[in-house]
Amino acid sequence: MKRIVALLGDYYHPRERSKASLNKALTLLSETENIDYAEIHTSQLEEELENKPDAVILFKEDRLNPTAEKVDTWMTEEIGKAIVKYVEQGGGFLAWHSGLASYDIHSSYTNMLKGHFEYHPDEHAKVQYRSVEGNEAFGPVSFELLDEHYFVNVQEEETNVFLTSESVDGHSIAGWFHDYGKGRVCCVTPAHNEEGLLDDDFLKLLAKTIEWVSKGR
Repeated sequence: MKRIVALLGDYYHPRERSKASLNKALTLLSETENIDYAEIHTSQLEEELENKPDAVILFKEDRLNPTAEKVDTWMTEEIGKAIVKYVEQGGGFLAWHSGLASYDIHSSYTNMLKGHFEYHPDEHAKVQYRSVEGNEAFGPVSFELLDEHYFVNVQEEETNVFLTSESVDGHSIAGWFHDYGKGRVCCVTPAHNEEGLLDDDFLKLLAKTIEWVSKGR
């Protein structure tokens, strides 16, 4: 039995959308794995990490109130260090879409990810996602979504880039993975819209990334 926990949803990303997407991906994964899954609140994360789940999934940006004059965030350096310690000791971590966004780029958390979100154009566009030739760790990938095209900064020499994105706005990296201590880290940038989050090809990819990070122990 694999224990998987997730933190989902923020101001710009309604949790119902990512929850529906994750549930479908876990259904695919449950065809070959026995899954014990729970959605948790940020206040529960440190305690949950002490229980050493097989994987943690984060689809939630750091800002709690991004439109306010004084913006509050939830990930303290203590929480970030707890995540890093959990992964170093063999845990698996998936930073999914907004799980890459607005976090301190100099924090221990972002250093563990080996990459971070920089910006996305205001208008959504048709984004083509493709696997990198020679690195098909999660199978050959090619699908198109009307999406929030994330442009990211990735330390390519310290990780394995497996997915790229392309739209009228340009090219970017869209997925990367690496070992970290005894654990595993994977980052994926799609998807934002409900249609993209429920796209069959994307769901297959999401299930494979969850399967990979959960094998860290």
